[in-house]
Amino acid sequence: MTVTERPAVAEVSAPIRTRVPPWRNPWRRPYVLATITWVYILWSLVPVLIAIQFSFNDGRSRSTWQGFSRQWYCCNEGSVFEDPSMFHALRNSLILGIATVIVATPLGVALAMGLTRWRSRASAVANGISLVPLVTPEIVVGSALYLVFVNLYHFIPLGRPAMLLGHVTFSVSYVLVIVRSRLLSIGGEYEEAARDLGANSLQAIRTILLPLLMPAVFASAMIVFATSLDDFVVSQFLFGSAENETVPILLYNAVRAAPTPALNALASILLVGSFLALILALVVLRGRRRTGEESALETLADWG
Repeated sequence: MTVTERPAVAEVSAPIRTRVPPWRNPWRRPYVLATITWVYILWSLVPVLIAIQFSFNDGRSRSTWQGFSRQWYCCNEGSVFEDPSMFHALRNSLILGIATVIVATPLGVALAMGLTRWRSRASAVANGISLVPLVTPEIVVGSALYLVFVNLYHFIPLGRPAMLLGHVTFSVSYVLVIVRSRLLSIGGEYEEAARDLGANSLQAIRTILLPLLMPAVFASAMIVFATSLDDFVVSQFLFGSAENETVPILLYNAVRAAPTPALNALASILLVGSFLALILALVVLRGRRRTGEESALETLADWG
């Protein structure tokens, strides 16, 4: 190779540098999307934060700040826990939410296990029907249940029994979706291993499958509780009389009058309860998944 040929070789071997357009740069931050996200979050949270702020107002105004006070929550006349109607509505909401969890959670778990293990054409149809409450508008569910209870099921009175059945009707689908997704991620290997080691079907479910499902079961129970606590449409159709008013119904009826900041305090308590239930569900679902797998493996090891 001659001396005159070396520059040509250098030119060929030199890397070609091209300028990456800004919209194709993977390290460029999505400022537009981030701005839209934060604008949406602020638009959603500002009215809620204002309502919470005036629940601590020192005066009776719900629009003019008059100083900080906790008088609308407890221990003063007109506060949430001193007003019989507000305290009764809060009690009704808690009882209804707990009862819905007790009924809907095991029913949803059983449906999830049955639909996951049931392999046929009819199972696909049954799975689709079980998800109908998730896509059906609540006003349709509430009005349909009202007509059924009034005209057909006369032995179920309007009030707490009808409200419980209505809440269970739309809550089972949440449990079904969450638990079934966990079942599909687990697969059938653990149960097959338990049967190979001498366990029957009930023992495999009780000692292997349920520990693996407990995070999903608990998370679905908390979501059911939060959903039942906040429900208005179905409860409005089925509550019957003022004795069975829940917090959303009371808020809807009282906001038309001239309410005090105690109404803001009651709404804040409901909001905090729902928020804590959802946070607890998320924490348990993330933290206990690995623990359940380790427990199942230890049980299989003991049998082996």
